[in-house]
Amino acid sequence: MLAPHYARPLVRGCGSRAATIHAAPNEDSPAITELLPGEEFAVLEYAGYVEAIALAEPIAATHIVCEKCAPVSPDGRITSTIIAHLPMGARLHGEEHGACLTTEYGCVSLAHLRRIDDREPDPVRSAERLMGAPYSAGGRTLEGIDGPGLIQLALSLSGLPSPHFSDQQRRLGSEVPDLAPARRGDLVFGEEGGGGLMIDDLLMIHASPSAGKVTVDPVSIFERVNQERRRLPL
Repeated sequence: MLAPHYARPLVRGCGSRAATIHAAPNEDSPAITELLPGEEFAVLEYAGYVEAIALAEPIAATHIVCEKCAPVSPDGRITSTIIAHLPMGARLHGEEHGACLTTEYGCVSLAHLRRIDDREPDPVRSAERLMGAPYSAGGRTLEGIDGPGLIQLALSLSGLPSPHFSDQQRRLGSEVPDLAPARRGDLVFGEEGGGGLMIDDLLMIHASPSAGKVTVDPVSIFERVNQERRRLPL
């Protein structure tokens, strides 16, 4: 079936703060997902709604925040006041000066960053940095995150693109046979749409709606008959 017309995507970037994409043009509508600072996205017609103030020109990112959050100060002095925090996954353009990255937002310690092409070899390690973060539908930051958001964020730091929707994440990688032992980093999904990353052959880390936070649970909380596992090329 052909659409009556097509919109030419307008590529923009997210500004200095995470921005929620809503299902309708008001803040009370459900959150679909969240944009992180420095991320590029395409402005279309119907996918979702974000405040225009959150839009910015795309940047050529040089670094990415790899810790749960990164403090920003006006200069590189240890005694400087913290003026903001950037969430894990935020992309920055800047120049390295000593132990800091100088950006348009301020100075960020290189201890909280990776160069954009320096990938985390273990996505589970990235997910574990967000242990205890509160559950929030559509969220992707320490302030609130959902199951698909945790998977997407952890994979992105390993250089593995992922959508922020469980049904699409179920198509990533290759299917793991039912009787095959689980490996660290396998994606696991339950019947109700929940998902997480395997820590070992028994435990998974996930953003649990029932616990209200990112936590570790036995994978057996997902009924075996309805489990689905996917393996990525880590």
